[in-house]
Amino acid sequence: MKVEVLNDEAAVAQNAAEEIAAEARGAVTARGRFNIALSGGHTPWLMLRELAARHDVPWEAIHIFQVDERAAPAGHPNRNLTHLSESLLSLVQFSAQQVHAMPVEAPDLAGAAEGYADRLQEFAGAPPVLDLVHLGLGPDGHTASLVPGDPVLDVTNADVAITGVYQGRRRMTLTYPIINRARRILWVITGEEKATALGQMCNGDPSIPAGRVSHTHAAVIADRAASSMLEVTPDGTITRQVVAIEPQVEKP
Repeated sequence: MKVEVLNDEAAVAQNAAEEIAAEARGAVTARGRFNIALSGGHTPWLMLRELAARHDVPWEAIHIFQVDERAAPAGHPNRNLTHLSESLLSLVQFSAQQVHAMPVEAPDLAGAAEGYADRLQEFAGAPPVLDLVHLGLGPDGHTASLVPGDPVLDVTNADVAITGVYQGRRRMTLTYPIINRARRILWVITGEEKATALGQMCNGDPSIPAGRVSHTHAAVIADRAASSMLEVTPDGTITRQVVAIEPQVEKP
């Protein structure tokens, strides 16, 4: 896994947009379609605006899925889809068949998760292999809606699952199996509050949910604040994780 460290959030958003555009063009050339799953977050919304405004992307061949979504009403400000619509879907002309929103308004969430897994198989094969999964990272080490202590972390027989209540809401999320099958995983991480979790994730620390995501086809784009606990060479190789050392107290 390579890590690219940039100065600030704006640079991270621009670079991530370039990466996605290149992956999209490559996938469409190779397979005729680009299946991408998107996460939420402030920097990703900037990334998507950049992607829509400045990059050559074969939009007609792109299918957009969600990595996770809160169980909240349509248009709710907590919904990732609300911000996805504002940042991308309102700026690019997509057909209804290209945007696959997680059905979190369904009364039967478990059944809706199974239906979403079926939709993924319809477009990405059986088992489904997404071309790119975009992930963020929480200060507590969560990614997608794979959160510490939730039973969904142990799901191995389903690609989509429903979590318990986290920060006030249940969520629908992609699980480790489908995330780790992706042809490409792109982490977009900013903010000093993520520094410790990013160090753990890069070390593959299984004590945090993000540490259990495969490194094989993964890349990280982070700002300097988030990467402050890493030492990275110019080619993107992590040389070591910086560990805070308690100061020694001199003996009298």
